[in-house]
Amino acid sequence: MGKVKVAIAGVGNCASSLVQGVEYYKDADPEDFIPGLMHVNFGGYHISDIEFVAAFDVNANKVGKDLSEAIFTEPNCTTKFSEVPYLGVEVQKAPVMDGIGKYLRGVVPIDKHQEPVDVVEVLEDAGADILVNYLPVGSAKSTQFYAQAAIDAGCGFVNCIPEFIASDQKWADMFDKAGLPVAGDDIKSQVGATILHRTLIQLLKDRGVKVKKTYQLNIGGNTDFQNMLQESRLKSKRISKTEAVTSILDYDFPTRIGPSDYVPFLNDNKQAFIHVEGEKFGGVPLTIDLRLSVEDSPNSAGVSVDAIRAVKIALDNGVSGPLEGVSAYFFKHPPVQYPDRIARQMVEEFIEKYSVSPKVAPEIEVP
Repeated sequence: MGKVKVAIAGVGNCASSLVQGVEYYKDADPEDFIPGLMHVNFGGYHISDIEFVAAFDVNANKVGKDLSEAIFTEPNCTTKFSEVPYLGVEVQKAPVMDGIGKYLRGVVPIDKHQEPVDVVEVLEDAGADILVNYLPVGSAKSTQFYAQAAIDAGCGFVNCIPEFIASDQKWADMFDKAGLPVAGDDIKSQVGATILHRTLIQLLKDRGVKVKKTYQLNIGGNTDFQNMLQESRLKSKRISKTEAVTSILDYDFPTRIGPSDYVPFLNDNKQAFIHVEGEKFGGVPLTIDLRLSVEDSPNSAGVSVDAIRAVKIALDNGVSGPLEGVSAYFFKHPPVQYPDRIARQMVEEFIEKYSVSPKVAPEIEVP
């Protein structure tokens, strides 16, 4: 099957968990249930087939370092769950543009000694199949820059942040015209606030309860939450998270969903508080209050490993444009919203349709 050659834009906590995870699960047996993975083998690609070939950042403390070292460099604070060997992938200086908001300017030292590299040239030289976007929330111009770079370099694009590419018709058409697949937008966590909130709303719908109002408030201590203190960077984030929940129902109801505060000592732990009020049999009220505590970045990486391999399968088979089922199951703001059970079925059908079984040596007839 070969390798899935991946480039990363933004070497933060999510990138750290992704790189660690590929090393952690490199010997996973596809025949076993492996805690933490939805698919050990995804359409013929084992998780160990993911190979990192390029990385971009602006942090002076990360630029110039091997990716294996940069993923553990401050302000990264996610759990270290795997030792990562030297990868031979230097983190290269990227253009800053709108990647650093006002609350990160004192936290992320900008490299001023090197000129930004030619991202397209680096992707081409590295033979990258896929570019994964892990930039900070609110990086609209930077996300579009990397999406265009992916097109110019002939790469598939996995957009893990809430800036709309796969779900924007203009960009969807551009990837389709270029013959390249794109998946997005805004990665769902493996078991995070969005998927839990969606499941809860779906349960109430299925059981005949009318949802009257709901909120989801999230706090955390990583740079993602620090960056999201800047409300002006949150427009697309709030849209993404809100529509992921409200799309379950065909009527309007009061909602408030999104990040609410930065608590430094929580580090990469996210606390989500979900509140739902509903009306059940006889018009009698129902109230649900739920608290979720998760390590944020591994939660994301557990989904990214599948999204990456899905885009690679699409590349192999000449499938271009937004991957509808893949995006609906793995992302909060896909081009088309589907109930999760339907989206999951679409992913499995996608795998079955395009799967290539590992090659088996032909039997040799003995005379």
